[in-house]
Amino acid sequence: MSNDPLLQPYRLKHLTLRNRILITSHEPAYPEDGMPKDRYRAYHVERAKAGVALTMTAGSASVSRDSPPVFNNVLVWKDEVVGWMKKLADECHDHGAAVMIQLTHLGRRTRWDKGDWLPVVAPSHEREAAHRAFPKRMEEWDIARIVGDFADAAERMKAAGLDGIELEAYGHLLEQFWSPLTNDLEAPWGGSLENRLRFTFEVLGAIRKRVGPDFIVGVRYTGDQDLTGGMGAAEGLEVSRRLKESGLIDFLNVVKGHIDTDPGLTDLIPIQGMRSAPHLDFAGEIRAATGFPTFHAARIPDVATARHAIASGKLDMVGMTRAHLADPHLVRKIVEGREDDIRPCVGANYCLDRIYQGGMALCLHNPSSGREIEQPHEIAPAPVKKRITVVGAGPAGLEAARVAGSRGHAVTVFEAASEAGGQVRLTARQERRREMMSIVGWRLDQCEKLGVKFHFNSFADAEAVLATEPDAVIVATGGLPHTEVLEEGNDLVCSAWDILSGDVKPAASALVFDDAGDHAGLQAADLIAATGAAVEIVTPDRSFAPEVMAMNLVPYMRSLQARDATFTVTWRLKSVRREGNRLRAVLGSDYGPVLRDRLVDQVVVNHGTRPLDDLYFELKPLSTNLGEVDYDALATGGSQGRLVNPEGRFRLYRIGDAVAARNTHAAIYDALRLVRDL
Repeated sequence: MSNDPLLQPYRLKHLTLRNRILITSHEPAYPEDGMPKDRYRAYHVERAKAGVALTMTAGSASVSRDSPPVFNNVLVWKDEVVGWMKKLADECHDHGAAVMIQLTHLGRRTRWDKGDWLPVVAPSHEREAAHRAFPKRMEEWDIARIVGDFADAAERMKAAGLDGIELEAYGHLLEQFWSPLTNDLEAPWGGSLENRLRFTFEVLGAIRKRVGPDFIVGVRYTGDQDLTGGMGAAEGLEVSRRLKESGLIDFLNVVKGHIDTDPGLTDLIPIQGMRSAPHLDFAGEIRAATGFPTFHAARIPDVATARHAIASGKLDMVGMTRAHLADPHLVRKIVEGREDDIRPCVGANYCLDRIYQGGMALCLHNPSSGREIEQPHEIAPAPVKKRITVVGAGPAGLEAARVAGSRGHAVTVFEAASEAGGQVRLTARQERRREMMSIVGWRLDQCEKLGVKFHFNSFADAEAVLATEPDAVIVATGGLPHTEVLEEGNDLVCSAWDILSGDVKPAASALVFDDAGDHAGLQAADLIAATGAAVEIVTPDRSFAPEVMAMNLVPYMRSLQARDATFTVTWRLKSVRREGNRLRAVLGSDYGPVLRDRLVDQVVVNHGTRPLDDLYFELKPLSTNLGEVDYDALATGGSQGRLVNPEGRFRLYRIGDAVAARNTHAAIYDALRLVRDL
């Protein structure tokens, strides 16, 4: 048996977990009609097959009709959920993994105009900033009804054959009772800590009566809200003790912080550029004080940190949830001694930010996660070995090379720059986003193991490509910034890329016109502001940087608000003209015929990219498919079979920004689904 601390079994009550790694409850927003159907099941089964000890499903599964999910959660208040959860649990059990589910009532952390348009309920009228719904203050009949709903849901999950349940407290209804900030009820439900905990213990007691003493029950909660007027560490420790001493639960899953605002949520679930495992020591203190089984997860992205968490005795089970989105085979690779092959979580938080904007969770650089059915994680070897030529070594080109190499093809890559990375290398110049380079580094390492041949400092033309005698050519040349968006003065502006690359130095005052809404605009503004310059970020949208999304926006805001930065929405840059040694920027509005102007030293435009596609069009007449893509096959995981030019010499495709300005995930997804069947 291995002496790796992570691979030691752990006994939780009657249940033996095969190692110390779990996937904590999270909602990837894959349900269909509120049910965990095939996509949901395939996601969890993939990780069970690869060796995770415990997969916790359904972050915030809703126990009540008046707790409508705002990001496509599982509805455990419906009887039909039992059959779907049983199929999931049975298949995961077949592969040796335990299965639990997280149950909750969201309380005020939802909206009244979702689901059945029922009032949001909470132990006070105070609304949550994130979801903005003013709640009804709960009455006795609400309390009794919801206690029964929790018990019903737990009974359904036991009937489905799950190993246990976890109640979600932090930010949700249970903790809304705990915190003085959100509970102004009179006794016996409000006031003293004992009264504020009464609802939780009523819920736990009702659950135990339904499921019996052997079914595993835990609570995920914050031991310190870290919020003025809220529940502090001392009171949180007392809550921990009382939970243990109640005899009603079997484990604690502890976090630290609050989630009622975007900054609070981001501190509790940190993203790239923030400290790894910031709450691990705190969780260890709870474990030491209670001597009770303790789980924890919060930005534990790498095996070394997880191993330390177990070896040091801080935790009994360590959660690596986003890490398993990036690489579902993480545990298998540890067991096989292949830790250097683990696809790293880069903390980009594309997964969670998409959920909070109503999309399903997707890993920025593993497009198979969530698409296990149509885009399996394993790449099948090709029946016939071919010569594949890739032009461009950004994320799209590198993924194309990796996938082609995994198929067993002979792969040649041309890259005009001296190093791989494309736009990712530009992004990673900012210290806070340097982890993005792992997207590039991991693929380079994999390509090296697969024998991919790279030619750097090689601006490939048609002659160079044809000299490789390719069976297929993948054009991944990316794009170049597009700044010609003005009625006048296009020659007076620079691009966000110019600022990020250092080709143009920041001036004393700058206007950043962000019409793309992605990271480049905010990164350029942040870099300019860091020099002490005054910066105004202008966007024609009603909110700025919509492509950056909520949690990724937090570090930018903290940085820019601490400096001389101004944010202006609903205004469009119309023109720029020189005025002495400065620039006069004229702003217009899509809402009416009004104008404003600014006198600044520099104007920066972020308006996406235009494809660098000359090579593609030069090669197109020589190809068998004339560049055509079968979109039906692309969308469903089928093979590309277009043959429109029998005289052609090779198949030709272009991917990523060489097609149109999109994002890193789109570029990598293009490459995976096009190349996996070549």
